[in-house]
Amino acid sequence: MKVAIACDGKDVSAHFGHCEGYAIYDATDSVIAYSETLQSPGHEPGRLPVFLAEHGVNLIIAGGMGARAVQLFNDNNIEVILGVSGPVDVAAQNFIAGKLQSTGSICSHHDHECSGH
Repeated sequence: MKVAIACDGKDVSAHFGHCEGYAIYDATDSVIAYSETLQSPGHEPGRLPVFLAEHGVNLIIAGGMGARAVQLFNDNNIEVILGVSGPVDVAAQNFIAGKLQSTGSICSHHDHECSGH
């Protein structure tokens, strides 16, 4: 399984669509290994799920995203875990340990509402 974690620096991004990039991990037999970092191609509605699917991603972890984005990821056979914060490496380890559960956190910010993205 290939896992992407939306990141800003070394922390999980609060909003996947506006993150700096994606830390990519390979998860096999209860072991997770860092693979690479993909720079975000920029926020363009509908593009990011396809971009990550093209890189073989099966799961995205982020702080939040809009309901439409969740649906687009699901349409591209990518599972979504939301409501995650803190260091990316800790999120990766918590995932492989089975300690991450999605809160279903639909993103909203002070300057815009993300549910339409």
